[in-house]
Amino acid sequence: MYKRALLMMLLFSIILAACSNQKAPRESKTVNDNPTPEDILLENENADIFLLNGIVYSNAEDLEWVTEKELTLGNEIGEIKKQTTNSDEFENYTATKLLVGTKIYEPIENSDIFIVKVDGKEIRYLGLREG
Repeated sequence: MYKRALLMMLLFSIILAACSNQKAPRESKTVNDNPTPEDILLENENADIFLLNGIVYSNAEDLEWVTEKELTLGNEIGEIKKQTTNSDEFENYTATKLLVGTKIYEPIENSDIFIVKVDGKEIRYLGLREG
């Protein structure tokens, strides 16, 4: 009887150990979670985005309400430091399309839009936020 119980416990331990090696499924997002570079690039591997202060900003040239919004170019707040399409390498001031050295400006008006200058042209990027 003792050998049988010991054998059952050993078998049970092996099964538990085998199961613990599996990757845990990705936790589902709550309503207030902002999208990550990984979220965006999984949906569109050609997305034109950059990361700033933990917020993903996406090229908003095709959003009429963003392009029509009256904004005045304000202070430079930084520049792109890294370019990659690998979401694991994203950190603040990393972009998928913008070149290293591209300046990022904050409009004088308080908004969730930043402006970059590329070849003298102003391009607006909208912060992607949930909730």
